[in-house]
Amino acid sequence: MDKIVRPTLEFGSGSIMVWGCMTWLGVGALIKIVGNMDATQYVDILSNGLLPTITHVSAEPDLPPRHCITFQQDNDPKHTSRLAMKWFNDEDVKVMQWPTQSPDLNPIEHLWAHLKARLRSYEDAPRGVLELWQRVKEEWVKIPAQKCQTLIESMPRRINAVIKSRGGGATRDTKLP
Repeated sequence: MDKIVRPTLEFGSGSIMVWGCMTWLGVGALIKIVGNMDATQYVDILSNGLLPTITHVSAEPDLPPRHCITFQQDNDPKHTSRLAMKWFNDEDVKVMQWPTQSPDLNPIEHLWAHLKARLRSYEDAPRGVLELWQRVKEEWVKIPAQKCQTLIESMPRRINAVIKSRGGGATRDTKLP
């Protein structure tokens, strides 16, 4: 019976919250969120996570320069706060206009699902949030650029599925990666 039943490990809520980004070159920064994220912490994450990622991508000779890069995010209030909008303006970061409550369109949501599947593949549950965070970091850097590229290339199909369903989102039988 010990081999069948896994004990429940109590370590707070047993989860961590992270912010991450992806680009054509692969995954970008990954930052652990401490406490409840507010607009100030979000802007700090953008400064320490998004900017270095954009700088890295825009340095590649075969990729668009920085002024051509567009950042996609959801419409969470802290993401659209005056503080965040000022930061985007001050840092000259273009933000894609995006409909609210549309996770089926956002490619990074599918990347999170991939990461969670990788974390579930471990034989043993993490012994605490520190071990969980370590595994998350290890699996994040293993995600191949091809995975990100496939998700980015799926955007036209995702958008067409929403148009076809007249804004109702992708249906179960819509083939999306």
